[in-house]
Amino acid sequence: MRIAIAGGGLGGLTLARILHLHGIDAVVYEREASPSARSQGGMLDLHPESGQRALAEAGLSVRFQAEARPEGEEHRILDPAGRVLVHHKPTPGSFSGRPEIDRSALRDLLLDALPPGTVRWRHRLVAATPRSGEGFGLEFEGGRRVDCDVLIGADGARSIVRRLLTDARLSYVATLVELSISDADRRHPAIAELVGPGNLWSIGVNQILAAQRLGDGTIRVGISLRAEDRAVDAYRSKDALLDLFGGWDPSLTALIEAGDSEPTPRVVEATPTGTRWANRPGITLIGDAAHLMPPVGEGANQAMLDAAELAAELAANPADPDSAIRAYEEAMFARIHPIAERSARIQAMMLSPTAADDIVRFFTRRPAKPTPAEPTPAEPTPAE
Repeated sequence: MRIAIAGGGLGGLTLARILHLHGIDAVVYEREASPSARSQGGMLDLHPESGQRALAEAGLSVRFQAEARPEGEEHRILDPAGRVLVHHKPTPGSFSGRPEIDRSALRDLLLDALPPGTVRWRHRLVAATPRSGEGFGLEFEGGRRVDCDVLIGADGARSIVRRLLTDARLSYVATLVELSISDADRRHPAIAELVGPGNLWSIGVNQILAAQRLGDGTIRVGISLRAEDRAVDAYRSKDALLDLFGGWDPSLTALIEAGDSEPTPRVVEATPTGTRWANRPGITLIGDAAHLMPPVGEGANQAMLDAAELAAELAANPADPDSAIRAYEEAMFARIHPIAERSARIQAMMLSPTAADDIVRFFTRRPAKPTPAEPTPAEPTPAE
């Protein structure tokens, strides 16, 4: 059984690792040139019932705790005048909640746990074609071709593999503009103190200015906007962003001014809530390829849980991968639907005229241990 995993993100790597532990070989085809080809984004909080569970099944819990930063759970929510609305401080050194970890560190952890040669770099998938009989032919940029018996699409928001299963179209969610402030403790100590060891949000009307500290001392700044009336290129200069935050406290707009380079804007999209497809032999999707959701803290966690559940089904029934895929898909559809619905509601709440009041109520009312169907807005600067 030749298993091809399209995409070397967190979901694809988790799947390859757990399959390897069960003695099942898989090849991961990744478009990037190397592990360090580009920034992997900010940090994320791994939830016990999803991301941490997947790492446990991958045999990587100890390494995760060595890399994670429980102090990164500290969270400050401010209004545009700089007044503190919520300040959550985690228990020092505790891993009982949702400890933060840099995406790059988590990806490296997974890569290091795979046999050499599992990931084929510089393999950008451009087409997947069903073969006569069974299996799929894969074509990569540059003309390289391979065949596989089972194809798993872990290739993200604009998945090539998804096109073989559904014609679901992505919809606009928000505009996200990102900046980065390196060596903040030395170069911008006031900003470093304001952000603290974890996340900072300042919430206005239909817009959020957020920041988070990475493990290397870099501060990653994210601006979330409802900007249907403007092209994304309108946000490529600091002056344009500062105009949007006129009247905000200077300590907050300093996050924009201190950016090392000009801002990078992008459109944030999602698949329709309830997206599913008819089962097809030898092929399925995980992560953003299957259920791209608003970036409110569930994307990476659910991708890793998808990987763990699919790997478990394939390991339990290696002689009949089609049955394994059917079982995985039915369980995944049922799990994801309420999470996607609530993620959409949270995203709408975060970029509403009453967002500050709504979010304060959300954080003061939410249970200490949210259920899997209760995502929390914990990824203000995502790179899903």
